[in-house]
Amino acid sequence: MRIVFPLLIFSLLTGCKTDKKEEKEEIKLSANQVTEAKDTQSESYKRGKEVYADFCVVCHLPNGKGIPGSFPPLDGSNWLTEKRKESIHAVKYGLQGSIKVNGEEYSNVMTPLGLSDQEVADVLNYAMNSWSNKIEQPVTLEEVQGVTK
Repeated sequence: MRIVFPLLIFSLLTGCKTDKKEEKEEIKLSANQVTEAKDTQSESYKRGKEVYADFCVVCHLPNGKGIPGSFPPLDGSNWLTEKRKESIHAVKYGLQGSIKVNGEEYSNVMTPLGLSDQEVADVLNYAMNSWSNKIEQPVTLEEVQGVTK
């Protein structure tokens, strides 16, 4: 009896440790998946920063504040946060006519920039995660491809 009881306790403790180890591996896998998603978003952000510097900075400025009365701000823009599909459409096809951003009216022309769908997603991910902007769900290539004229 004295030998059986310690062996029983040992096997129970060993069994528990094995379960915990497997549990930790599952959690670790989930953490790796999250890291991969962030890395993908990070790569899109980096590419988008380059697109922004090449095409957008002249009107919307390096700080995303835009030019009052002429070019709307992207920093803190309710247009980006509340009109996601319209934002994608504007970057993809250009924009003409009156829009209201943060309570101010803008009536200028944004010409089509000739960007690929991936560049549209990337530059929006940059703008939507720069300055005071922080979105949780990145713009995807499939989402941009789904927006048509």
